[in-house]
Amino acid sequence: MKKGIWVGIFVTVLTWSAIAPKSYFTWFLEVIPAIIAIIVLACSRKSFPLTPLAYILILFHAIILMVGGHYTYAEVPLGDLFGTGRNNYDKIGHLAQGFIPALIAREILIRKAVVNSKKWLNFFIVTSCLAFSAFYELIEWWVAALTGDSAEAFLGTQGYIWDTQSDMAMALLGAILSLLLLAGYHDRQLSRLN
Repeated sequence: MKKGIWVGIFVTVLTWSAIAPKSYFTWFLEVIPAIIAIIVLACSRKSFPLTPLAYILILFHAIILMVGGHYTYAEVPLGDLFGTGRNNYDKIGHLAQGFIPALIAREILIRKAVVNSKKWLNFFIVTSCLAFSAFYELIEWWVAALTGDSAEAFLGTQGYIWDTQSDMAMALLGAILSLLLLAGYHDRQLSRLN
């Protein structure tokens, strides 16, 4: 995907998400990781360009965040895909929170030759993604502790007592699926960068 198209999609979805969101506070909390990501990508594009697959997945993850920020994760239309009465869009977000960072971590670890063994590489990728997911859950807790009821939309627990644990489990599943499904394709793209 061309850089201009990528940026155009990002800015278009970000602009749409900022127009009359459910809550500007929640919107800001949800989209700030996407905004940080585009800044990091812009600063590192020349010195450490990523594979096309990584850029597409990062955009996809940013869109998930921006949609969740616009509606709140508990109120995204069509979020109750299984008819359970609970909007599971946040689970899609947490699956992506493992799936996409796993590929980014894989790319960095391989290109910087941090780990020599494939088994150790996969172990570090999965544990890094799980650690990031746990850290994100801590951030959610801190925001809730500091802001009280106004953080309910950001947390998106919807009364589910195992929300934090299931969020981390989805990130873990996402990281494992990413490695199983994309490693070969990612390796072919990495070989073209060298």
